[in-house]
Amino acid sequence: MTTLITFYQNIGPALTLLVIFTFLLAGAVKGVIGLGLPTIAMGLLGLAMSPTQAAALLIVPSTLTNLWQIANGGHLLALLRRLGPMLVMIFVGTLAGSAWLGIDSGPWAAHALGGALVVYALYGLVGPALRIAAHSEGWLGPLCGLVTGVVTAATGVFVIPAVPYLQSLGLGRDEMIQALGLSFTVSTVALAFGLAGQDALGGQALGASLLMLAPALLGMMAGQWLRQCISAALFKRCFFIGLALLGGHLMING
Repeated sequence: MTTLITFYQNIGPALTLLVIFTFLLAGAVKGVIGLGLPTIAMGLLGLAMSPTQAAALLIVPSTLTNLWQIANGGHLLALLRRLGPMLVMIFVGTLAGSAWLGIDSGPWAAHALGGALVVYALYGLVGPALRIAAHSEGWLGPLCGLVTGVVTAATGVFVIPAVPYLQSLGLGRDEMIQALGLSFTVSTVALAFGLAGQDALGGQALGASLLMLAPALLGMMAGQWLRQCISAALFKRCFFIGLALLGGHLMING
């Protein structure tokens, strides 16, 4: 147990509280709208630590909450057949991007993270409702997967362009939730391999990440309850506005 908490002993109580609050909030957002845990975790933690450290902390909570998301819906096999090429290229792109770019602690990494958050927030607020023709999925899906993988490797954010692409497929609500869970699970696992290749995911980092599973799950359950009490559309708009402000701050100040 001492090994698990060594990371938090090293960063101190103030930053430890920020990490716990971040995963509670990120889990709650995911519970309401089905996504947002890694995006919020990377954005908020990027204010106080390197993207490499932030990405390592989200590995366990992101993987297990996404597996929970995949387990509900009943469309898993159909989605795997339809999205398989995209998912494979997410994995390939993340590993290739990790070898090429990597999430390091250089000053450019925080600015890149901020840029990814701003792009995603602007798309969520004002982006057009796209619809991809079925005959285009064969080449566009793998291309989006490859680009998503490279962006994941550089910033730790899995959503661009994977989420807009999935939203353009005309999936039902339950299918969309499962598709997001699949995409994010593959991205998280590939990111874990990339971090391990950079010697950024040792036993201490995994232990620190494991301890954040509890607040993430607690937040997710609270978010699922909150979803019954508020307008999901209004919540999503507030989420994207906050994300844009956070991303803008990271872009300007790093």
